[in-house]
Amino acid sequence: MFRAPFWRAVAACAVIAISIFVMFSAAPRLGLDLRGGTQLVFETRDSPTVKADAAATDRSLSVLRQRADALGVVDPTLVRSGERRIIVELPGVMDPRQAAEVIGRTAQLAFHSVLGAGAEGDADAVRTETGELLELGPAAITGDGVSDAVERSDPQRGPGWWVSLAFREAGPWQRLTGEAACHPQGDPRRRIAIVLDKEVISSPPVDPSVPCGGGIPGGNSDITGSFTHEEARDLAVLIKGGALPVPLELVSQRTVGPTLGADAIEASAKAAVAGLILTAVFIIAVYRLAGLLSVVALVCYGVISYGALVAMGATFTLPGLAGFVLAIGMAIDANVLVFERTKEEYGAAPRRGLQAALGQGFKKAWSAVADSNITTLIAAGLLFWLASGPVKGFGVTLAVGVLASLVSAMLITRVLTHAVLGRVNPRVSGLGSIGGVRTWLSRRNPQLMRLGKVWLAIAGGLAVVALAGLVTRGLNIGVEFTGGRLVEFTTSRPVTAGVASEAVARAGVQSAVVQPTGESVMVRAAGIGLEEVARIEQELERHAGEVTKLREEFIGPSLGDELRRNALIALGVAVVMQLLYLAVRFRWTFGAAAVLALVVDVTLVVGLFAWLAKPVDGVFLAAMLTVVGYSVNDKVVVFDRVRELWAARRKEPFARSVNGAILQTMPRTVNTGLGALFILLSLMVFGGDSLRDFAIALVAGIVVGTLSSAFVAGPLAVVLARFDRRPPPEPARPRAARQVSGTGAVV
Repeated sequence: MFRAPFWRAVAACAVIAISIFVMFSAAPRLGLDLRGGTQLVFETRDSPTVKADAAATDRSLSVLRQRADALGVVDPTLVRSGERRIIVELPGVMDPRQAAEVIGRTAQLAFHSVLGAGAEGDADAVRTETGELLELGPAAITGDGVSDAVERSDPQRGPGWWVSLAFREAGPWQRLTGEAACHPQGDPRRRIAIVLDKEVISSPPVDPSVPCGGGIPGGNSDITGSFTHEEARDLAVLIKGGALPVPLELVSQRTVGPTLGADAIEASAKAAVAGLILTAVFIIAVYRLAGLLSVVALVCYGVISYGALVAMGATFTLPGLAGFVLAIGMAIDANVLVFERTKEEYGAAPRRGLQAALGQGFKKAWSAVADSNITTLIAAGLLFWLASGPVKGFGVTLAVGVLASLVSAMLITRVLTHAVLGRVNPRVSGLGSIGGVRTWLSRRNPQLMRLGKVWLAIAGGLAVVALAGLVTRGLNIGVEFTGGRLVEFTTSRPVTAGVASEAVARAGVQSAVVQPTGESVMVRAAGIGLEEVARIEQELERHAGEVTKLREEFIGPSLGDELRRNALIALGVAVVMQLLYLAVRFRWTFGAAAVLALVVDVTLVVGLFAWLAKPVDGVFLAAMLTVVGYSVNDKVVVFDRVRELWAARRKEPFARSVNGAILQTMPRTVNTGLGALFILLSLMVFGGDSLRDFAIALVAGIVVGTLSSAFVAGPLAVVLARFDRRPPPEPARPRAARQVSGTGAVV
C-alpha cells in the first residue's frame, strides 16, 4: 500500500509538469500598460426613448466592435463591465483623438425632410454644412434603417469621395425623396437633410431626374459632399456600424507608449531576479540545506503561479507584475513558519529525529499558514471586486500567488524536505537548533508587556503626528480619484519648471499642475481635453526638442467619484472582514486588538504619504490593502501562538502568554519581513516612479505592521482580556498513533 508521502510526490510532480507545459505552450496576455495602446471606457446613458440597461449596452458593444474592426486595429478588445460600462482596448493606437471620435460617437443618424429656410435667432433652425439655416421636419428614417455604407470614388465622376448607402427597406426612402422632388430646383424643400448627432452633415437636393411622387426606387443612394477620403471613411464607419441605441459618455481613457511598456517589463524582470537572488541568499544563510530546498520550491512557486495566470487568460499589468514580484517574498512566509516550528519540535524531542520533527512542524504550522493566507486573500478579493483597470490585475496576481505559495510550501517543500533532510545530519539541515536569536531571547526573556502602556503611548503619539500631516498638508489625491487628465511627456532636452509652465499656459491650459523632472514633464488638470494635449505637445517641442508622449490618463468626474468611494469602501470592508474573521477564528478580544493595531498601521502609512506629498491613487490602494493583509497575517501568527501558550499555561497570567508568543514568533517575523523587504528594495531600485511609490508604501507598512504586532496588538490584547471572563482554551490533546494490523501500512 502506498504511503501518503508517495502521493504527495506524485501530486507535486504533476503540478510542476502541468505548469511548465502551460508556460511554454501559451503566450501571456499583456495589458496595454505593458504593450502600448489606448484604453477607452464608455458608460451608456438613458435616451428619451431607450433605457441604458444591460441589453442596450450589449447592443452598443456590438456597434463599437464593428467600428473598431472597420478602423483596422489589430486585436482590439471590447468587453462589457457591469451593466452600463464598455471597455475598449486598442493596441498600438497612440492618438486617442481619432479613436474616441470615431468609435465613441453616439451616431444618432437620421434623414429629415426640409420645411424651408431658417432665420437667424430661430431656436428650431439648424445650420448646414454650407453655413445656411434650415427648418427641418421630423426624422423620416433613422440609422437603423441603413443596411450598408461604403466610401467610394470614381475618376469618371470627378475628384472627391462620397458614401454609398443601402437601405433595409426601399419604401421610406422612396417616399421621402418623392415628396422632396415635387418642389422646384433651388427651393430648400427639395433637399434631404442628413443629421448625425444633431449636426447636419449633408443636405443635398434631390436630383432633377427624380419624378415628383415617384422618388428614388431600389433603396440605394449616395451621400455626396466635399469629403476627403478620411472623412468619407469615418462617416461610412459610423453609419455602417449603425446608430447606437443609447448615448455613450467617455468616462476614462488611458494611453501608454510602447517604450514605457517595454521598460516596465524589463524593470519588473530585473526586480524579480534581484529579489529572488537576495531572498535565496538570505534564506540559505539562515536555514542552510533546508533553505536551499525552499529556494527550489520557491522557483517552482514562480512556475506554478505564472502557469496558472497564463492558463486563466489573466491580463498581465504593471501593478500585476509588481504583485507577482511581491508574492515571491510573501511565498517564503509559509516556509519560515514551518522551519521555525520544526526547530522547536526537534529541540523539544531530538531523540525522535528530524523526520518526525518535520512532520510535526508542517502539522502545527498549518493553522497559522491557513489563517494568514486567508487574510491576504480577503485583501486580494476586495481589490478585484472594487478596483479598476490595471490595479484589478494586481488583485488577481496576488490571489493566485497566495494559492501557489500554499502549494509550494505545504506540498513541494514538504516533499523535498522529507526526502532529503531525514538522511542528513541535523546540523547540516539548518533545523537542528533553535538558532542564536531564539536562544538569546529564551535566556534573557525580556518582559515586553510590562511596558505595555508605554508602547501604546508611543503608538498613539506617532498616530497623532500622522494625523497632523493629514490636517496640515492634506493628501496628494491622484487623478484616478479626483477626475481630470494626466499626461506625461519625455523630452530630448531637460526643461525647467518655468519653461514647462509657460508652454502649458500658451497651449490654453491655465489651471494645470506642471511637474518637470529632468527630461520628462507631467501635466495634470481637471478641464484639459485631447486638443489641449496636442497643443501642449507642440508648445513643448519649441523648447525641449523632440517630445514623445509616454502615457496619458483621463478619468471623468463620475468615475473619479466612484473610484474614490470604492477605495474607502474597500479599506472599510477590509477592516470589518478582518475583524469578523479574527473574532470567529480566535476571540473577539484578539480580533479587536488586531484591528485596532491595523488602524494604527494604516494611519501611519497614510500620514507618511501626506508628509512626503506622495500621490494617493489606485496603486496606493493596492499597497494599502496588501499592508492590511500582511499586518493581519503577522498578528494571526502571534495570536495563534498566544492561544497555544495560554492553553498550556492556564494558571499563569495572560500577559506572560502574550509575551512568550511574541518572543517565540519573533525569528519568524524578522525572517519573513526581511524576505519581503529584499523584494521591495528591488522594486524601489528597478521599478520606476509608480512602482517606487508602491514599494515605499509597502516597506513602511511591513515595518509598522511587524512592530505593531508586538507593541500594539499584544498590549491591547492584554488590556481587552479584562473584559472577557471566559476561561483559557483547553490544551490540545495529542492523538494516539493509529495501528493497522495485517499487511497494511501506517499512513
